[in-house]
Amino acid sequence: MTTADKPDLTAYDAVLFDLDGVLTPTAEVHMHAWRTMFEELFAAWDIAPPYTDEDYFASLDGKKRYDGVASLLRSRDVEIPWGDPSDPPEADTICGIGNRKNVVFERVLRADGIAPYPGSVALLDVLQAAGTPIAVVSSSKNAEEVLRVAGLRERFPVVMDGVIAERDHLASKPAPDVFVEGARMLGVDPARSVAIEDAISGVQSAAAGGFGLVIGVDRGTGASSLTDAGAHLVVDDLQELVP
Repeated sequence: MTTADKPDLTAYDAVLFDLDGVLTPTAEVHMHAWRTMFEELFAAWDIAPPYTDEDYFASLDGKKRYDGVASLLRSRDVEIPWGDPSDPPEADTICGIGNRKNVVFERVLRADGIAPYPGSVALLDVLQAAGTPIAVVSSSKNAEEVLRVAGLRERFPVVMDGVIAERDHLASKPAPDVFVEGARMLGVDPARSVAIEDAISGVQSAAAGGFGLVIGVDRGTGASSLTDAGAHLVVDDLQELVP
């Protein structure tokens, strides 16, 4: 991308970032945690076909935790009670299984830590120097902890995460609810703002929310898939957007 081709993100009213896979490589930790948990579950329940990484992108990526569990089990024609978010990880409910995965995720995060993508930090520096409002819009209930561990929490006045989404009964991506709410919390018009996402469901969410510029970050999903989902521009790394 030439300098002339780069959009000036500081010309927009705000930039709203997804977290996992956009600011930090936590998508890899999530993938590992989901794989570990579902491989054990499928073996114990004799579910076929086996879990694959394609299941992550098709059913889990970008969605709220419990919605993702329900979607994946439904793909195997498995229906179980929804349960309650307070269910213990041992419970054979949608919520219990989602909480079971989170135990694995938190263990890996505490043991290994997380560092933000350098290119993402460089873009944040540019936006903050220009005074452009920024926010995080994440489906994860772990967003606050991930931002803290990555040293990014103080940069964001608004974090629209899975905790708020559950509390306020906001629909998961690809519905527009969470991005629209993030813009409302920031006090900006989506039509004059930028949304940056790496997940197909996240791009669909931002596009449905009417954001003026939707940028897809291709961390393995595929540029054509992100474009088909509604991205106006696709980059491999946010460093490409730094002037």
